[in-house]
Amino acid sequence: MTKPSVCVFCGARSGETPAFAQSGTDTGTMLARAGFRLVYGAGDVGIMGLVARAAQTAGGDTFGVIPKHLMDWEVGKRDLSHFIVTETMHERKKVMFMNADAMVVLPGGAGSLDEFFEVLTWRQIELHDKPIFLLNVEGYWQPLLALIDHVIEQGFADASLRDYYRVVDTVGALGVALKNAL
Repeated sequence: MTKPSVCVFCGARSGETPAFAQSGTDTGTMLARAGFRLVYGAGDVGIMGLVARAAQTAGGDTFGVIPKHLMDWEVGKRDLSHFIVTETMHERKKVMFMNADAMVVLPGGAGSLDEFFEVLTWRQIELHDKPIFLLNVEGYWQPLLALIDHVIEQGFADASLRDYYRVVDTVGALGVALKNAL
C-alpha cells in the first residue's frame, strides 16, 4: 500500500516568531514518524526548508516541486526522495496537489495564501474533496479566518465555505487530524 502524502504549503521565510519556524520542524518530523510522505515546494529556505530537513532527518519520504525560475531564490533542495522542476508556478501547484492526499498550510506569505485559496476554491467548486488544514500557530491565521467570516457575512460565499478546511492549533492536533482523515 502506498503511504499517504501530505502537501505542506508554508513560507520561504521563517517569520519573526520562533514558534513559526518550530512548527515547520515539528511538522516535518511528525509527518515522517507518522508514515506520511511530504509533498512541498522543494525549497531549502525558510519554513519550507525546515519542514523538509526535519522529515529527512526522521527518515521520511520527500517529494519536492519547484519552478525553474525559483531554483536559485528558494535554493532548490536536490537531495529529496523525488525532485521535480516545473516550467511555471501554476504547474508547480498542480503537481503538488495531484501528488497529495491532504493539504496543510503553515505560516507563510502571499505564496502560501495563493496556494490555500487555490485548493479551497477547487474544493468549493467540487473539483476535489481532499482535506485542507490550517495550522494556526500562535493564532497566525486569525486575520485570515476573520476575512473568510467577512466574505461570508457580506454574501460572497455560503457559510459552508468554512466546512472545506479545518483549523488546528498545534502540530500534535494536526497529526491526529491527518491520521483520522487519511
